Amino acid sequence: MDPVLQAQVHLLPELPSLLKKRYSILELIQTEQPVGRRTISEMTGAAEREIRKETDLLRDQALIEMSKSGMSLTILGDDVLDQLRELVKELAGTAELETGLQAKLGIKQAVVLPGDSDRLSSVKASIGRQAARIAEEMFENCRTIAVTGGSTMAALAAEIRTARKNPAMQFIAARGGLGEEMLHQANTIASSFAEKTGGAVRTLYLPEHLSAEALEMMMREPVIKEMMELYDRTDLVIHGIGDAEEMAIRRRSSVNEVEKIKTGGAVSEAFGYYFDKTGKIVYRIPTAGIQLEQVQKAPAIMAVAGGRTKARAIESYFQAAPERTILVTDEGAARAILNLTTKLEEL
Repeated sequence: MDPVLQAQVHLLPELPSLLKKRYSILELIQTEQPVGRRTISEMTGAAEREIRKETDLLRDQALIEMSKSGMSLTILGDDVLDQLRELVKELAGTAELETGLQAKLGIKQAVVLPGDSDRLSSVKASIGRQAARIAEEMFENCRTIAVTGGSTMAALAAEIRTARKNPAMQFIAARGGLGEEMLHQANTIASSFAEKTGGAVRTLYLPEHLSAEALEMMMREPVIKEMMELYDRTDLVIHGIGDAEEMAIRRRSSVNEVEKIKTGGAVSEAFGYYFDKTGKIVYRIPTAGIQLEQVQKAPAIMAVAGGRTKARAIESYFQAAPERTILVTDEGAARAILNLTTKLEEL
């Protein structure tokens, strides 16, 4: 910790918890705006009178404004959030968590955001925001980018902003449809990336569940052959990591598939592959989406996943992930992976 900051903490020991509390409220308002006090209270578990006290103070400091529709951040509030982001990370001890994760998972880089996205939706938005900034830097050297689906990936896509449009970039859906909410499908997310960057988009409108015979037939189709060639030339893969059991349910997997996943001891899922705790593939879905060998040879890879409940899945997948993978996650997942029992700061 910076010596000056350390001195301030010694003088004002309540500083870290107070700063993180108000920062969390500001961040949640930014994510949900316009939003009412009761909603913030329900989302944080804090008493409504406590939220009222804190938001009145934030309003008096011109960081938020209140209207009939709810609370919203002012321009100053947005600026304060940006300026405090690194300081809050330091106070939360996430720098040490990043170092620990990199060593334990054996990867190039881990980026940890304060909080637990299982508990606060604003943390998932923070993961998406930070991942978006990293992705924007990576776009400078990438032309073909494959993206998967999921709620965290949707949060990332929502935060993409580029000052300069680049029509040379091409975003491709790495998966077909899951039959889930349209906003969380890879096709929708790839389209969102393309719209925001001025790039092109290639979608994959195929069900993920195909019989071996249907898959063999589809792989002969020119449009599928072209997609597979694009996957071979992918410069950057951006993807989520799923809990094996949850993904099996979302995919409406058959009884036979669920049995194979369970008996194989599957813990995590990515790209239609199910991995056990050692990173061994125990089952894969026959699909025309991007294949694991294509992911593993991509020059750049970024995984985005958070929440304490995702810890086992993240650790499982990274037993098999390429070392050059960048992981963007949160404090909840990081502490669970590192077996740290320190209680997360409550509002």
